[in-house]
Amino acid sequence: MPEGDTVHQAAHRLHTALAGHTLTRSDLRVPRHATADLTDRTVLDVTPRGKHLLTRVEGGLTLHSHLGMDGSWRVYAPQERWRGGPAHQIRAVLATADHTAVGYRLPVLELLRTTDEHRVVGHLGPDLLGPDWDPEQALRNLRAAPERPLGEALLDQRNLAGIGNIYKSELCFLLGATPWLPVGDLPEETAARLPALAKKLLEANRDRPARTTTGSTRPGQRLYVYGRAPRPCLRCGTALRSAEQGDGTRRRPTYWCPTCQQGPTP
Repeated sequence: MPEGDTVHQAAHRLHTALAGHTLTRSDLRVPRHATADLTDRTVLDVTPRGKHLLTRVEGGLTLHSHLGMDGSWRVYAPQERWRGGPAHQIRAVLATADHTAVGYRLPVLELLRTTDEHRVVGHLGPDLLGPDWDPEQALRNLRAAPERPLGEALLDQRNLAGIGNIYKSELCFLLGATPWLPVGDLPEETAARLPALAKKLLEANRDRPARTTTGSTRPGQRLYVYGRAPRPCLRCGTALRSAEQGDGTRRRPTYWCPTCQQGPTP
C-alpha cells in the first residue's frame, strides 16, 4: 500500500531515470489530458510531497500524480517487458532514450502550471520525509481537534503528510493508544513523542524494499499489528483485533492489540 515511504522511493526511481533527459514519448491516458504532448521537453525533477508526486518539465509544467490505494510507477529499459498490470490500467507513459516510466492505476493524474502546484499540495501539513518537516507544527495540527480519534487525525494529510493506513495502525500500537482514542486524551508525554516516532518509522523504511516496523525481515513479523488479526500480538500474545475506521467518507481496516493499547474500541 503506497504511503510516504513508498512515494519517496517512487520519486527517487523516476528522478534517477528521467531528470535531465528529454522526453521522446508522452502519453497521458486520461480524458482531460489525452491530447497533451510533453515530447521534446526536458524533465527537470521529480519531487515527492506527502503522498503526491510532482514531475516537473521544462516550459513551466508539472505532472501531478497520486498513487491512491494501489497505484504505482514502474521504470523499464527500452526493450524490457512492461509488467505492472494490464494495458487498460496504464494512465501515463513518459519515455526518454534510455528509460520508460509507466504509471498504473493512478487515481489522480493532472497536468498543471508549476506555479499552480500549491493548488494540489498547498493544503498538506508538514511532510514527514520532506525539507519542510516541522514536528511542532504537526503536533499543533493534530491537537487542533482534540475530540478527533487519533487514527483519523493521523490519516488527515492536512495535519502531517505521509502517513497511510499501515503506519496509522503501527504508530498507534507503538504509542500504546487505540486508533479511537481522542487526540486530546493522549498523555502529554506520549503526544510529545508522536511526531518524532512517526518520522522515525518512515525514514527507516524509505530505502527498504520491504517495509518493517518491528525490525524483523521475517514474513508475518515485519509489522506489529497491521494485517495480522487474529494472530497473537508479538509483544503480549493476545489475539489482535481489526475493525473498520473512518470519518463517514471512507472506512479503512484498522488493527490493534486490546492489551497493549489503551482507549475506546468499536
